[in-house]
Amino acid sequence: MKDYDFEGKVVLITGGTGSLGRAVCLAFLKSNAVAAITHVTDKEIPKLESTLGDLMKKVILLKADIGDEQQVKNLVSDVVKKYGLIDILINVVGGYIGGKKVTEMTEKEWDLMMNLNLKTAFLISKHVVEQMVRQGSGKVVHVAARLGLKGIGGNSAYGASKSGLIRLVESLSDEVKDKNINVNCIMPSIIDTDANRKDMPNADFSKWVKPSEIARVMLFLASEDSRQIHGAAIPVYGLV
Repeated sequence: MKDYDFEGKVVLITGGTGSLGRAVCLAFLKSNAVAAITHVTDKEIPKLESTLGDLMKKVILLKADIGDEQQVKNLVSDVVKKYGLIDILINVVGGYIGGKKVTEMTEKEWDLMMNLNLKTAFLISKHVVEQMVRQGSGKVVHVAARLGLKGIGGNSAYGASKSGLIRLVESLSDEVKDKNINVNCIMPSIIDTDANRKDMPNADFSKWVKPSEIARVMLFLASEDSRQIHGAAIPVYGLV
C-alpha cells in the first residue's frame, strides 16, 4: 500500500467530525498535512480528539454551516488568513433520508436533502475553487453516492441530490481543469459505521466499505498521482 506525503499541504475537510470525516482527517494528518476541519455540533469534537490524539496539534477547528454562503465566505477567508492557501478540499458534509415514496415525502424533507447534499457542495466549491484559481492549483474531492447513478424506490430525494452532485463535479471540473485544479468525487455504497450497523443488524458487515478505505481513495485523488483525472465519479462500493 502506497504511503502518501502531504507535507506542507493545507487540507480543508468539511464535516470532519462524523464517522467518515474522522477517518479522513486521520488519514491526511498521518500523511503530514495540516488540516482545517469544519463542524456544526460541539458534541462530536471529543470523538475527533480521541481519534486524532496528538495529531490534534496540526488541526484548526472551525464551526460553520456550509449551507450558508456568508459562513462559507468567512470560513475560506479564515483558512487563507492562517495558512495562505487551500491546497485540498475534502467535502464530507451530507446526510440521508430514505424509505419514503415520492408521494409520502414532505417538502421539508426534500429540501433538506437538496440543501445538505447539493447546496453545501455548490457553496463550498464556489468559494474554495475561487481561491484555488488565484493560487494556481488545487484538488477537490466530494462524496457522492452509488444511488446518484440510478434511482430506486424510497430514495428519490437522496438519489436526486447525489446525482446533482455528480453533475456539479463534472461541470466544475470542465471549467477549471486547465487551471491545474482537479475536481472529482467518490461514490460509496454502504459505509461500515456504527450507525449503519445499528440500522441493519442482520447485514454482512464484512462486505461494507470501511471509512479508512474510503479515506485511502481520497488520499489518491488529492495526490499528484491523480493529476490526469478530471470530473470522475469513483465507485467505492466494497463487496455490496
